Order: sequence, then structure tokens, then C-alpha cells
Amino acid sequence: MSSDNSSNKKKPNAFTIIKDDSTDGHGGYGAGTISLENMSPVIVDPNEKKAYVDMGAMHGRSDIERRVKFLPNKEEVPNGLLYWIVWVNVERNENGTYYAGVAGSEIRVDRPIKRAYKSMPEHVTHMDKSLKGKIILEHMDEESKKLLKDFLVEFDPDMWANSTDELKEVLSV
Repeated sequence: MSSDNSSNKKKPNAFTIIKDDSTDGHGGYGAGTISLENMSPVIVDPNEKKAYVDMGAMHGRSDIERRVKFLPNKEEVPNGLLYWIVWVNVERNENGTYYAGVAGSEIRVDRPIKRAYKSMPEHVTHMDKSLKGKIILEHMDEESKKLLKDFLVEFDPDMWANSTDELKEVLSV
């Protein structure tokens, strides 16, 4: 997994999150409901050469998103370090669970000036596409794709083995 600095020896964060979360506030049956039950955000950090689950990203509160002001133009953060939030959706088929939808969204963070860039429409679109089982990773750099692949394989070799050839091809670096 990730080489975090905690002394916690248990397996960090499974690929499951909010159980039957409703977007309409009252949780009534079927009305405006979208289940994010099987989605997890994986942070890929090519700067530190690691990947890890950070559930805070579901609400824009991952470690890399905290304590910075987001700007709408990448040019305003020319010295920003590259990170990816990869929206990973897990499904089940006759062979068991697998990584079904995987879509990466770019973030640039410049800690010294406390500024960052991310395209909210891109993040929303990629989250939606991941929920629909799409693979959107072609725009990621090779090193980041390798970090993501290594993380997914190590996290659960069976889920990786059950995943689509498309995912395996896109991440074959």
C-alpha cells in the first residue's frame, strides 16, 4: 500500500464509502438518489511516488486540497505540483469484485503561495464516468499511471485480475 508515516499496521481504507447516500436530503426511496457506495478516490502523487485512498476527496477535503485557494486557470499556478484524484468505482460480476470505472482528474498545488488549480467540471464529469464504468486515464503521465497500477494491483490482486482488459491496457506502462 502507501508508505504512510503512521504506525497503524492494518490495511488502510477499503474501496467502499457512503452507504446509500441520497442527494435530496430526506433519503426517500428512489427520489434523486445516487449511490456512491462503491466509489473511492485514490490520490496519485508522482512527486512523492505514492498512491493512497483519501476519502476526504469525496468532499474536496483531501490532504492535498486543504489549506489552498483553488483558482480556475492552470496558468495562475505555474509552479504547482501535479497530483491526480482518480475516481475508482468497484463493481461485482460472476468472477467477483473488480475495478469497473477508473477516471483521473488533475490537480496542481503550489503550497508556498497557498494556491491550486482544479477543474470542477472535469472532476464531476470524471466521477460520473467512473460510476458508469468508464476508463479515462489516457491523459495521465506514464509515471502516474504506473503508480496507480501498482497501487490497484497491490491493494487487491483479485480485483485487478477480474478487471477489464481495457483498464489493464491503459495502465500497461
